[in-house]
Amino acid sequence: MAADECRRDGVSSELDVLSSTLMGDAFDMLATGDEVNVLLVVQDEDGNAGSYEFSDDGIEQCIEAARSKVLELRHAMGDEEAGLGLPVRYALAYEGAVGDDDGSYQDALMLEFGERGYKSYSAFSYFEGRGEGDGFRWTEPAPAGELEPLI
Repeated sequence: MAADECRRDGVSSELDVLSSTLMGDAFDMLATGDEVNVLLVVQDEDGNAGSYEFSDDGIEQCIEAARSKVLELRHAMGDEEAGLGLPVRYALAYEGAVGDDDGSYQDALMLEFGERGYKSYSAFSYFEGRGEGDGFRWTEPAPAGELEPLI
């Protein structure tokens, strides 16, 4: 049996809090008109977290850099400078767009998240009203599929 087949479905309460907090922070940035680069937060077993931002390349390169950072942190057993031990969960968020059946696209905040022992997932939330403060609106996150686990 492959290791991926042994992974549990669902999301732990710790990962739910981590990913929800990251998504909330990204929504706050969008509401004030700030650009959301690729944002990554990684957490260890003790709840210590390290945050990273990627913006020096195109969006695809930054997403790949964030994914690579998770793998790097796992292999390095954490990030001593950030006070992070061996990573057990992560979430990354970035701006994107999701296509409709009619071929049009709508702005969306994309989220990827995973945890040791669990399957990894992606989700998205449509948004509109960037920079409108209280006029900023978003939808509840919708599932976008299962991903290759990084942890």
